[in-house]
Amino acid sequence: MADMLTHVLIAFTLATLFSIRYQWITSRLASVAMAGSMIPDLNRLKWVVSPETVESVLGLSVSWRPMHSIGGVAIAICIGALLVRPQYRRAVAILLTLGALSHFALDLLLVPPAGSYRYLWPLTSADIVVPGFYSSRDRWTAPVAILLALGTRSLAQRRRRRSLEPEPTVRADG
Repeated sequence: MADMLTHVLIAFTLATLFSIRYQWITSRLASVAMAGSMIPDLNRLKWVVSPETVESVLGLSVSWRPMHSIGGVAIAICIGALLVRPQYRRAVAILLTLGALSHFALDLLLVPPAGSYRYLWPLTSADIVVPGFYSSRDRWTAPVAILLALGTRSLAQRRRRRSLEPEPTVRADG
């Protein structure tokens, strides 16, 4: 559970940081990035609905594994962007992508074998393996992500308040 919480909070932190620079990223849209960070873990649907069950209903061969790749995530992002009003589609697609990319970046830092996935499917089926920095069982990642999210939120609120304050007027006496 700490792994999923970490993914969501890091996506929130990134979206909040970008909201300081890009005013169109509201706190509501920051939550879209949080949803995007969960898209790659849709491959865990295999624990809820087995591929065999889906195959028996649809009559098609099904695998949840591609959901944890850029191909599967790209399809999910396109579907997600199409589910909102046209004026929000671009923003939703961008923020879902931000969340999903942050998920992949964090997963690349996992200690193998958890850190070896076919991220680049359908471009290549090669596994990407990096040395790893932490395990998905490590509990320190969630408190660090919480502190980052709280600090970033505080920073963004201060910056927004400061930008709303009226500029001091300078009088020229003389």
